[in-house]
Amino acid sequence: MRDYYEVLGIERTASEGEIKKAYRKLALKYHPDQNPGDQEAENKFKEAATAYEVLSSPDKRARYDQFGHAGVNGQGGFGGAGGFQDINDIFGAFGDIFGDFFGGGAGRRGRSRNQPRRGSDLRYVLEIELKDVLNGLDKEITFDVEKNCKTCEGSGAKPGSQPTTCSQCGGVGQVVRQQGFFSMSTTCPACRGEGQIIKDKCNDCAGEGRKREQKKIMVNVPAGISSGNQLRLSAEGDFGFNGGPPGDLYIEMQVKDHPEFQRQGQDLFTEVNLSYLQALLGSEIEVETLEGKKSLKIPKGTQPTEVLSLSNQGLPSLRSTRRGAIHYQVKVEIPKKLAKKEEKLLREIAQLKGEQVQDEKGLFSF
Repeated sequence: MRDYYEVLGIERTASEGEIKKAYRKLALKYHPDQNPGDQEAENKFKEAATAYEVLSSPDKRARYDQFGHAGVNGQGGFGGAGGFQDINDIFGAFGDIFGDFFGGGAGRRGRSRNQPRRGSDLRYVLEIELKDVLNGLDKEITFDVEKNCKTCEGSGAKPGSQPTTCSQCGGVGQVVRQQGFFSMSTTCPACRGEGQIIKDKCNDCAGEGRKREQKKIMVNVPAGISSGNQLRLSAEGDFGFNGGPPGDLYIEMQVKDHPEFQRQGQDLFTEVNLSYLQALLGSEIEVETLEGKKSLKIPKGTQPTEVLSLSNQGLPSLRSTRRGAIHYQVKVEIPKKLAKKEEKLLREIAQLKGEQVQDEKGLFSF
């Protein structure tokens, strides 16, 4: 399997715009409408789509850069990405790109209402608390999916009537126009690419053949998840058309900010307040963790801004149960006012060490 950067002919540092531009160029060159019957061109068209599907996603690109093809394998597609079942799935996934230079028609070549088609993928943003990252959780979510209208069974026509084949495109959904040496396919203006005309529209779906309804599912969020990570739930997206497979649901994780802890990978960072005596003489105090209070030892002579850590009290990773640490940055509290006895003792210490300090009258003395 070729390197995806090599497939698109780009550097590994390529920007998002450069990736899209390279894919557009290859998609135009090897598009099946421009190479009818050419199996090699079709294979290159699929290969370019697979490479673009991975490199255009920041999450998948990061995994590919780190682990190669192994980091994105097992996700469907032509050799490891995208969930593409056939060429029409590529048009469905990247229709915006094809629409730019094929007039919107290339993304739906020959797709009439009677053809089985895959449902659309959906995206859902799921927010969780930082403490949920420790052990993961099962969370029920509710979202809308599109499925065939029950009244017209997806035809879009009133019960008892049927759509008629578009006379302008012959049911293909596209018309071919000659432009110089090229034959360009564009969406049929009469049926808008559907291949059929509905004269008597279904009242329940207004002729669309589809309606949205709520769906509830339970999502298993693994421990160690981070903001930006995606969970792919196969076949939980929009229902397919005419017996086609459903799309997938992509859940983008968002871990809420914690009022006390800041996260950096598996480690957590926060602050701890110490009295000047605790910092000087050492102590053992209780500090907050995500699982309640824990004991933290304060060595003698701890300095302000010093960082003390509790190992194995941070977060796990997706690949390991071993946890990070919690790091506590020391803040030493200096009292603004002292009791008379405390001040007297401190002055004695200053005199013993020969340090110049201010006396009770505001004058400096040793």
